[in-house]
Amino acid sequence: MRASFSHVFNVPALVTEVPMRGCSKKGVVETKFGSLMNFTKGGVQSISVNPKHYVFSNVFEVASQSKPYERVAVGRNLNYVLEAVRSEGTSPWYAANHDEAAIVMDGEVEVHLIQPDDFLLPVGKEGAVALAREPKGQRMGWMKIHRGHMALLPKGAAYQFHGAAPGVLLIQSIKGECTVEKWAKICQTR
Repeated sequence: MRASFSHVFNVPALVTEVPMRGCSKKGVVETKFGSLMNFTKGGVQSISVNPKHYVFSNVFEVASQSKPYERVAVGRNLNYVLEAVRSEGTSPWYAANHDEAAIVMDGEVEVHLIQPDDFLLPVGKEGAVALAREPKGQRMGWMKIHRGHMALLPKGAAYQFHGAAPGVLLIQSIKGECTVEKWAKICQTR
């Protein structure tokens, strides 16, 4: 019996037979799911251009080398960013002047929300801002989200993450003061 990557490393895999373009035969496509403790570093396979022209990083690898709740940019389009975050313990409180979204890539995370009594951020401030303390206001509730689940972080609301065990979040936001850029460390350079 041939051992696949998912069997050897105990990583769940999704195996699908799909029609191959221009061919009457079906091919087998295996999707491999990573985690904070178990991932394979990928890369860009360039045919005729310099791979330095691409940005490629692995969210699990970035999170495994990050401090808890350090928001490391792993993707950027104009002023929008995707931030890889190691969730472990309790985060500071954050707020933003725009909606954000957090997807759990690995583990389980609680998200606590408060609608502050006072406006917390200057008008026009972009990106997430770490707050000095829990704001006074109406508790909006909390969510417990697992791998593959997404939480909306509403504009103007304060939010805090809590993870009992290490995990990985991918946050969609706008580049701001909490965004850490480590492109030279995290991207493939050759």
